Amino acid sequence: MDAAAQERSEHQQRLDDLYRDPYPLYARARRAEGLTFVPELDAWLVARDADVREVLLRSDDFSSEQALRPDVMPAPAAFGVLAGGFAKRPTVVSTDGPAHRRHRAPLNSGLSAARVTALRPYAAERAAALLDGFAADGRTELMASYARRLPGAVIGRLIGFDPADVPAAVHGGHQAEQLLFRPLDEAAQLAAAEDVVTLQHLLDRYARARRAEPRDDLCSAMVAALAPGDGELTDDQRAELVSNLQNLLIAGHLTTTALIGNTFHHLLRDDRKQWELLCARPELIPGAVEEAARFDTAVQGFRRTTTRPVTVAGTELPAGATVFVAYGSANRDEGRHDDPDVFDITRPPARHVAFGYGAHGCPGSQLARGQLRLTLELFTRRLPGLRLAKDHAVEMRPTMIHRSPLALHLTW
Repeated sequence: MDAAAQERSEHQQRLDDLYRDPYPLYARARRAEGLTFVPELDAWLVARDADVREVLLRSDDFSSEQALRPDVMPAPAAFGVLAGGFAKRPTVVSTDGPAHRRHRAPLNSGLSAARVTALRPYAAERAAALLDGFAADGRTELMASYARRLPGAVIGRLIGFDPADVPAAVHGGHQAEQLLFRPLDEAAQLAAAEDVVTLQHLLDRYARARRAEPRDDLCSAMVAALAPGDGELTDDQRAELVSNLQNLLIAGHLTTTALIGNTFHHLLRDDRKQWELLCARPELIPGAVEEAARFDTAVQGFRRTTTRPVTVAGTELPAGATVFVAYGSANRDEGRHDDPDVFDITRPPARHVAFGYGAHGCPGSQLARGQLRLTLELFTRRLPGLRLAKDHAVEMRPTMIHRSPLALHLTW
């Protein structure tokens, strides 16, 4: 290995170590004066709860345009494959002001409390069916057998997918995340890019079908909101719809997948004391949902870019500076939460920012909470003897986006 390759490998290892456990860095940043610049993130770290909330409310000063800047730049060959799909367009995550409100409007209605409540019987049915598939086995790898499958089925139902298309859509969403946030060799990049293009063409078919024959689903609502009228969709409209449907799909299943995995990991650690308490007192389930979201936040944060010279926490930043707004750090802030590094499902309710804050607060937060809640209700009732498998150590995915166990082997 030449010197340059060795340096890249060492840098990636440092980055992976940081991503697997960012909490020590967060703690140092919260204690430091002003903001801390983190070379691995190529950004100023906004770590304290008050500063995170301030930045998220100052959308005129902190642009969301680069909120999801890729951690990895795909190889030219992968870009060649992606050219067979649809060009990236702004979405609800990467816009502010009127553009953000335009993209968010159909999500607010499509993810309303009434729609989420109406979806609960379907979600409960799917959850029970998934559990039935492995309950008699005495062991399972939860991420593959359940955590990646329930959220995909639920968001697919909400968008309006035929159930037969859900596995391919979920796989394509996972591959899109891998391509942009994990270092892959070129062969894996090409395979991921092909899966992303396949997903985009699937989403385009749904958008065009809903234009021709609208239904009572979120895909139809997005088509009506983002491409009003009844004529054939233009190429630009199709590209915008594909980008926004892809963003919805990924956020709708990967975030909840991570939340489920993190919750079971922490409930079952430390001699299962929290799990046993939850089984004995199911009325604690709503609090357990909030504590899990706070303690190990699935989406650790998003980037923002300064639009003009600004000052945050006494640190002066020029226009064009990148900050990483760390939800995961704010949720461990000693100034907001007592004993923040302790996972405690009896913790009194306290406001956290696991689902964002301000204009960019997650519109699907109640959908995610609902799936975790019914999952805990189901598993505490049917598998009270659940425990972490002793023959498999739990390793976290090295990422700030959809932080979760790589695998979670359980026995009962």
